Amino acid sequence: MIKARESVEQLAPYVAPLEGRRPMLRLDFNENILGPSSKVVEAIRQMPAQLYATYPEYEGLTQAYAGSLAIDANWVGAFNGADAAIRALFDAYGEAGSPFLCAVPSFGYYLPCAQQQGMAIEEVPYAADLSYPLAEIGQRLQEGPRLFFICNPNNPTTTLIAPQTIVDLARSAPDTLVVVDEIYAGFTGQSVVPLLAELDNVVVLRSLSKMAGMAALRMGFAVGHPTIIDRMTRVTGPYDINALAVAASFAALEDKDYIRCYVEQVAAAKSWTQEQFDQLGVRYMSQGGNYMLVWPPGDCQGVVQGLRERGILVRSMAGKPVIDGSFRLTVGPLEQMRQFMAAFQAIV
Repeated sequence: MIKARESVEQLAPYVAPLEGRRPMLRLDFNENILGPSSKVVEAIRQMPAQLYATYPEYEGLTQAYAGSLAIDANWVGAFNGADAAIRALFDAYGEAGSPFLCAVPSFGYYLPCAQQQGMAIEEVPYAADLSYPLAEIGQRLQEGPRLFFICNPNNPTTTLIAPQTIVDLARSAPDTLVVVDEIYAGFTGQSVVPLLAELDNVVVLRSLSKMAGMAALRMGFAVGHPTIIDRMTRVTGPYDINALAVAASFAALEDKDYIRCYVEQVAAAKSWTQEQFDQLGVRYMSQGGNYMLVWPPGDCQGVVQGLRERGILVRSMAGKPVIDGSFRLTVGPLEQMRQFMAAFQAIV
């Protein structure tokens, strides 16, 4: 057998339990429960057959997304989902032996990307109350890590940090590339993007998977100084984004009312769900994003399995530092949350 690079041989694959989910109420992966705008579906249906046999064209795509953020298009790069943007950052900037800094627990794809590059991984745990470990992170940044990732709001803890705090961290470490994962920022209304103009060491990750309901189409964006976007695009393929995703993205960006309506539905349903947990005396964490962390009474794994047997999926956090004994709950519209709560109460 021909072996891969040593860092790859030692790497455990990032595997998500994706199979067999579609018939169930999917409250495990923070997806948009309703799906995309009808305009997105129609845009795909109207694509002529010859376009399926033609390499995709991207003209106007980054301009359209930049317009939605009121920034210049040369500050935006399009990628095959935010995951591809993450991978591009490590391919472009992740040097073997150089430090990678992140608070944990956080999104699980950062770590294998750093390991694949042979980086020196520095993890700082969240506090017991799931507040961000700002003081220790600030100290570690003074040592000049190569890459620093911060998920805001953080997945899975929901921890939310003020954008100005992130900017202050970035300014304190001008030689570190600061990556702000804002996949869920649309549910909070808080973003570093308006503060990017004076920063050349920060890149923000965004996606159309969550609010726009396009997770299956894989469309992500990176927003940052043009030199960073240029380096990221140098290490990606010329046709990584498919034509269906391009057509869908234009339609999604035009249908602002759909996204606004979905965000409002999630906010209302989250408030209702919090009230139900409060009445039950159930501990939860819910600062930002379309999800919550829940610590059920008794055996968490038993509750997760009981929900599954009732056709409802949630994401167990078993074995994760600080949050072991909890599960992550995606918040969808109120009808879905009523269905979840009825099953949850029957179990506990």
